Amino acid sequence: MKQDYSGQKVVVIGAGLSGQALVRFLLQRGADVVLSDQRSAERIPGFKELQALPITFDLGGHNLAFFEQADLVAVSPGVPLDSPPLALAASLGIPLRGEIELAAAEIAAPIVGITGTNGKSTTTSLVGEIFSAWGKKVFVGGNIGTPLVEACGKEYDLLAVELSSFQLETIASFHPRFGMLLNLSSDHLDRYPDLESYYHAKLQMFRNMTASDFAILNADDPEVCRLTEKLPTTKVWFSARGQEVRGIRCQGDELIWNWNGADTRLPLSRLQLVGVHNVENAMAAIIPALLQGCPADVAWSAICAFTGLEHRMNLVRELGGVRWYNDSKGTNVGSVLKSLAGLTAPVTLIAGGKDKGGDYRLLRPLLEEKVTDLLLIGEAAARMAEELAGCCRTTRVETLQDAVQMAYQQTPAGGTVLLSPACSSFDMFANYQARGDEFTRLVSQLPGEGAT
Repeated sequence: MKQDYSGQKVVVIGAGLSGQALVRFLLQRGADVVLSDQRSAERIPGFKELQALPITFDLGGHNLAFFEQADLVAVSPGVPLDSPPLALAASLGIPLRGEIELAAAEIAAPIVGITGTNGKSTTTSLVGEIFSAWGKKVFVGGNIGTPLVEACGKEYDLLAVELSSFQLETIASFHPRFGMLLNLSSDHLDRYPDLESYYHAKLQMFRNMTASDFAILNADDPEVCRLTEKLPTTKVWFSARGQEVRGIRCQGDELIWNWNGADTRLPLSRLQLVGVHNVENAMAAIIPALLQGCPADVAWSAICAFTGLEHRMNLVRELGGVRWYNDSKGTNVGSVLKSLAGLTAPVTLIAGGKDKGGDYRLLRPLLEEKVTDLLLIGEAAARMAEELAGCCRTTRVETLQDAVQMAYQQTPAGGTVLLSPACSSFDMFANYQARGDEFTRLVSQLPGEGAT
């Protein structure tokens, strides 16, 4: 049901995609809106369109008076809750709510919430593909791109919503029908004081779920198992290692769905996505559909038709016997490990960017096994070089263009060049998409014959 914010003073903090969507959402519901951002107007994409809206701007910093006078502060996920204006609002008892919380209050259709350190976007997309193939009207969005508020006021049979830890920090009553926790590994330690704090932000997904709801969990991840042990939900497990679970497991060249007497078998030979991590994503994605009654052959056909997301292990070009992969979405150590696991030596790895505080030393075994050249860019290059010293030949370069040129000169036929940064992009690029697009452009311009 549409909420009424008439007469309420609402500060939206953060003018990114989510923040701008919140501004429009709240205006439509009668709120008196202030948009607050540390950036100046010229640094905010889409600001020209915002100027036409009847809102107050608080730019180039945060005027604490707006926060003191607010009835509600709507928080964009990129803004830490311990920032001074939010800490002040919280101390005054002013509610801090994120876009997911505000949107979900108006949505009646079942929500599939998908979180975890890696695989969220692929799994969310797969859920959407499955339900669409089944003839259902499904929303696909959240952290993957389209803000959830865009779904409000529209009719859907189901919503597939990717959720970051940042988005989950600001929920209060959010209650998905299905909650997925795909995996847990080190990430965002530039935001959280320790790993356990990051993990517990992910667990916010389940705070309002009950025994009539379904938690979809990775049986092979010890941290997932430990942290979800006491959940009151109905647990459905997936295991790529073939554990006997109530749910779905991998056995040989097929998946086996075991639930309430079902013994459904699905051939892995049809799957176009490569790597064990994508088998896990496929298993997680199919569970909500099977529980809702979707025929297994419909769901599996939809998964097998999916070829992957842009910027996630995309083959850009094969040139002179060298395969060039764009994995710009690999923004943490765990993601790079999964990508390297599916490749054979020799690999030239291009990594680096804005340091998120991850433990790069976890990369050492795979670098020693598979990587001949490590080319480092960006702010994190110095720390990465120190923590990975001795693994392989390591070179720090100034730009992505320099890295591509060096990889072109050094990688032998039969080898692979992989852009998988283990870092965010914000030191050099607007986002991981811009970084991946630039890599693709640079590789496409390299001289020589080869598939593109």
